[in-house]
Amino acid sequence: MTQLPFGREIQSRIYSAGVFGRTPSVPTHADSLERAGLKAMSPPARDYVQTGAGSGSTMDANRAAFDRHRIVPRMLRDVSRREQSISLLGSDFLSPLLTAPIGVAEMAHPDADLAVARGAKAAGVPMIISSQASVPMEQIAAELGDHPRWFQLYWSNQPSVVESFVRRAEAIGAGAIVVTLDTTVLGWRTLDLDRAYLPFARGLGIAQYTSDPAFQDLVEQRVNGGPGKQPDGRPTPAAVRSLLSITKHYPGEFRENLRSPYPRAAVQTFLEVFSRTDLTWDDLATLREMTDLPILVKGVQSVKDARLALEAGVDGIIVSNHGGRQVDGAIASLDALEAIVPVVDGHVPLLFDSGIRCGADVYKALALGASAVCIGRPYVYGLAIAGADGVREVLEHFRAELDLMMATTGVTSIAEIDSSMLA
Repeated sequence: MTQLPFGREIQSRIYSAGVFGRTPSVPTHADSLERAGLKAMSPPARDYVQTGAGSGSTMDANRAAFDRHRIVPRMLRDVSRREQSISLLGSDFLSPLLTAPIGVAEMAHPDADLAVARGAKAAGVPMIISSQASVPMEQIAAELGDHPRWFQLYWSNQPSVVESFVRRAEAIGAGAIVVTLDTTVLGWRTLDLDRAYLPFARGLGIAQYTSDPAFQDLVEQRVNGGPGKQPDGRPTPAAVRSLLSITKHYPGEFRENLRSPYPRAAVQTFLEVFSRTDLTWDDLATLREMTDLPILVKGVQSVKDARLALEAGVDGIIVSNHGGRQVDGAIASLDALEAIVPVVDGHVPLLFDSGIRCGADVYKALALGASAVCIGRPYVYGLAIAGADGVREVLEHFRAELDLMMATTGVTSIAEIDSSMLA
């Protein structure tokens, strides 16, 4: 396995460029990265990325939990050789990092998920492809080449779409299916609500659906079933802009789409079939019958749910509160991780996301028992700033900082980062 540059080498690269007056195009400090990333986005995109549920208290809790845990460095240990690689679900990865599945990447950059794929591949970080991607999974997989990828599944209320997504994920060489459990309905996301902006209603972030044969069958049925309800009164400028957005993002030629009922029917169909609110743990058996791929569940916060996940036979659990976007006033993901670790007790890999902003956060999650960590908003900020290069730089910075954290705390492998390193 080829090892990417250590943190010191990344540092040297940055400092050497500084001699010639060049500073990093993507800031290394978490606050600066967030400010620059949000500044590079349109107002609707900025709100979509940064909003949490309700008052945002869950996002605050995520950060406070990291602040409560302090690292205790150890001295005079030989850290001249350090190794970040891990083994996960039978595959060897260069580091304990993956990209979290984030939808509607086109709001941050026109190259969207293709840029994420390029950046993740260049940084040596596996990509979890989103159901709400802006590009069909087949195109993303082509960009990734032989680089590892998983597929995140939002469980539609149409079984044919679920099975089709799984079959396509198998065909593109996905190493696992990640079922997101916490988004059977959208949380009360106040910034989006105040703007009255839902990207999916404008045709953004639904490329997995419009490229899917089972979904297209549903659209065909809708179109052939009649025109449906038409808007009342004269169209407003906002309605015209929405129609143009829907038309632009639908597969095919723009002028033909403008005259066609299919783009609008696709959006209406998506809004109806997106989620299944009566999903239960028993339904995971249906997914197991569909595929031999490892199945992970994402969004677990409760110790009781962790036990139910194990009873359902999942191959991995991702402890996550969706970055604070679903439930206001929820438990911090890091606190949930700490409680769930002894229940899982190493029976399956335990991954983590929500609130991760820097390499030190990754270190703390690993110390509390995470097998690997998913990076979310930070790489989206890098995407907005500099496209694929921005994604690569953010992920390289995470790897570099984690490596230097290992050196400065006296550990040489991921396995050595455990609870003894925390106060």
